[in-house]
Order: sequence, then structure tokens, then C-alpha cells
Amino acid sequence: MSAPAIRALLVDDEMLARLALRQALASHPDIAVVGECGNAAEAKQAIAALEPELLFLDIRMPGMDGFRLLHGMQRTALPMIVFATAYGQHALRAFDANAIDYLLKPIDQARFDQAMCRVRQHWQGLNVAPTTAATSYLQRISVPSGEHIRVIATADIDWIRADGNYVRIHAAGTSHLHREPLTGLLATLDPTRFLRIHRGIVVNVDRIAEVHPLFQGSAEVVLHDGTRLNLSRRFRASARHALGMS
Repeated sequence: MSAPAIRALLVDDEMLARLALRQALASHPDIAVVGECGNAAEAKQAIAALEPELLFLDIRMPGMDGFRLLHGMQRTALPMIVFATAYGQHALRAFDANAIDYLLKPIDQARFDQAMCRVRQHWQGLNVAPTTAATSYLQRISVPSGEHIRVIATADIDWIRADGNYVRIHAAGTSHLHREPLTGLLATLDPTRFLRIHRGIVVNVDRIAEVHPLFQGSAEVVLHDGTRLNLSRRFRASARHALGMS
């Protein structure tokens, strides 16, 4: 038997915007739209009545905006949130509200599909035991970049470092703050490609050029661009296996 569909509620004051979301969802049969709302007040009632598991939420609407809607609800009662808005300047605030993703209008199908991948991964984490979860790894990551959202292909990532409760992603000579803990992000990345070499460092194995042994079992990993990273004793064995070291 197939898994039950994820129940979604669309909240946007523009009918055409809700139609665009429905069209984008047409290629995602595992997500079922259970209702539509034209403002946040209606949405508050619909969330209580319909108990959706996923909320597509606009920000600027007549009366109460999307952020005020979320602020007025108990966090434990909130469904998964995907913001869909024409305004890129609210991205940081959206991620602070624990949004799964932040889509800019007009909706791009490829970008929408990426958001649905993140939704499914989050849903699996909430509902499926780790030993039985389906294998599905992120192909792209969205990070705030000023008033815009930058999409980074995971294959283009060189390395990742923990930065407090977030991570800093290094790719093609640039770095970007991504609002997700390192352990959470690592769980969504392909383990055959991304290797943890330190408590706070993950590296793309395709970027490793050399490994230099150091004292007391530690080592240094050198990337093709010359970046030098510490390989701690704790992760030495897994690194040797991943890199085919004898």
C-alpha cells in the first residue's frame, strides 16, 4: 500500500497564485490539497478544522500577514511551512520561523520540485524510523543571499563548517550561511559524496586532493583549491574507508 498523501492547505489572497500552486503540485501526487484560504484569519480556522500537514503561505495579505498568523499559533500545532511570496527580502525571517523552504513568485517548477524534496525529507524524519526511511538525498540547497535566494547544487559544494546552530557552505570560492544545524543537513546529503572529517566539518570527497598524516593519529585534508582542513582522530577510520586508504 502507498503511504497516505501529505495534506496541504494553500493560503494566498490571490486566486491566480493559488492556481499556480495547484498546477505546480500536479506532478506531486503524494501531496493532496485539502483547502484554500484567501487570508490569514480564514487560514487560522482552516488549520484547526482540517489539520493540514503542509502549509503554503503567502506573506503580504490583507489584515493579518503570514508571520502574524504563525506567531499567534502554538509552535507544536503548526504544520510544515513553505512560504510562497513575491518578496525576497523576508527570507531570513522566514527561516527563523522554521520554514521548510521559501519560494519566490512566479513559481518556477524546478525550484518548486526542490522544495517538495525538502518537504518529503522533513516528513520522513517526523514519521519514519531511520532504519526504514526511503533513501532520497538533496540535489540542491537554497540559501539567503541579500534580498534573493541562491540555489546551490550539492555537487558544487566544496566543504561545510558548523557555525553555531547553523552551517557555512563553501562552494566555488564563496561561502553562504545556511540556517540548519550540521547534523540535520548531513542527514539529507549523500553519504557516498559527503564525508564528516571533524565534529564541525563535512567535505565533498571529490574535492579532496591529498591527506597529510600529522601527530597522534590526526591528519590534514587538502582540497584541490588549496584549502586545508583538520581530519580528527575520531573520523580517521571512516575517512580511510571512504578514500580507499590502506
